[in-house]
Amino acid sequence: MKILIVESDTDLGQLWCNHMVRQGHEVWLAEDQHSAATALEQGDFNIIVLDVILARGSAFAVADLAVLRQPDIQIVFVTSTSFFSDGSIFNLNANARAFLQADIPPEDLTAMLEHFGGAS
Repeated sequence: MKILIVESDTDLGQLWCNHMVRQGHEVWLAEDQHSAATALEQGDFNIIVLDVILARGSAFAVADLAVLRQPDIQIVFVTSTSFFSDGSIFNLNANARAFLQADIPPEDLTAMLEHFGGAS
């Protein structure tokens, strides 16, 4: 499975990335809107892990570009805040499949991605 992780916290993103690579997935890590857009222009992904609050740029711009390039792409939003805790994120992006806290264990996140993105 090809996974794009868009996470401003480099340590957290690398933790997830390392675990997913050990599970046999192809993973790209982007730290901001610009690097995520570059990754989306260069390749196709099965699923995206997207932090709602990026330090540089807009998560919703990344999500919109992803859906424009790949209408069926699955997006799992993560956050370390209480924004969108009411579930309204699903009204903002039709490709949203889950909304998780950023402190989710890497193995649980990977299992969610395999479920929604189709493990290969």
